[in-house]
Amino acid sequence: MDLTLSGEQKQLVESFAALYARESPTERVRAAEPLGFDARLWQALREIGVLEMAVSEEAGGWSSSVVELALIAEQFGCAVGSAPVIEAQVAVRLLASIGAAAADLLDSALNGQSLIVFAPRSYPGQRIELAPGGAVADVVVAMVGGNLLAVPVAAGAARQVENLGTLPLADIMVADGATLLAEGFQAARLHSEALDVWLTLTAAALVGGAGKAVQIGVQYAKERHAFGTPIGAFQAVSHPLADSATAVDGARLLAFEAACAFDDDPARVTELAAMAFAFAYESARDATRRSLHIHGGYGFGMEGDIQLFYRRVRAWALVYGDSNAALDRVADARYGAVAG
Repeated sequence: MDLTLSGEQKQLVESFAALYARESPTERVRAAEPLGFDARLWQALREIGVLEMAVSEEAGGWSSSVVELALIAEQFGCAVGSAPVIEAQVAVRLLASIGAAAADLLDSALNGQSLIVFAPRSYPGQRIELAPGGAVADVVVAMVGGNLLAVPVAAGAARQVENLGTLPLADIMVADGATLLAEGFQAARLHSEALDVWLTLTAAALVGGAGKAVQIGVQYAKERHAFGTPIGAFQAVSHPLADSATAVDGARLLAFEAACAFDDDPARVTELAAMAFAFAYESARDATRRSLHIHGGYGFGMEGDIQLFYRRVRAWALVYGDSNAALDRVADARYGAVAG
């Protein structure tokens, strides 16, 4: 696997890094709390074509690969962006794969008329819980009672869920206006394929957030002095940071192996995507905890940047589940699901 970026991919990374530096500084991230949605950031992302990238040319998009979407997701993680970028990209990609039955929904999303997001979990009843982006979306695409539905977020049918990660989460009741996109085996297949993309892109975002958290910790360890010496000179500080940097590098490699598999090794996509998510979550969880701990009590203050990363990476992952949930999916992909 060659992770050397092409010239176009470098330009892609640079353009999104510049956009986030301009539109999502940590001051703007804090200002977007507690809802966790920055309308100006979302508009800037829409104008640069963040949704069109996720859709094939035949469906009116740009046919970007999952690797390119993962590169964008990594920059999103670095900036702890306040917008449901990944959920919106996965939703339009899923709608495009359905075809004519979802054409109107896809057009409304690409035209900016509707914000449509993807819910990674499956729901047995008529209630969608903790839908990422649900508090600001117009439509949520979800697996409900064995059917793949596009559920309108009607006034009164959604309840915003307060959370320490300050994400726009909502519980949504499925009303009569929901559109049936697929049912039975086809619904399960489509949702599973979309979930593979969501897990891969979220893994990349977690890598971005964890990498930035390590940088913040290293910078603070250089600036903070104790006994006339930078605290980074003490092994109790430098060794955990080194462990985190190593883990984040490994998580990045696995995330992009999963992204490459969509073109190079389709049979292993489900296994690698879930594996990448699990390892990225654990690496990001530990990296942000260590960097926050190095800051001492200051790290818990709202004026400290590290607490944004500490809270946000956990919230991104837990809308699906912890690493054990992803590892169960790895086992099912490799050995088959256990009956019952």
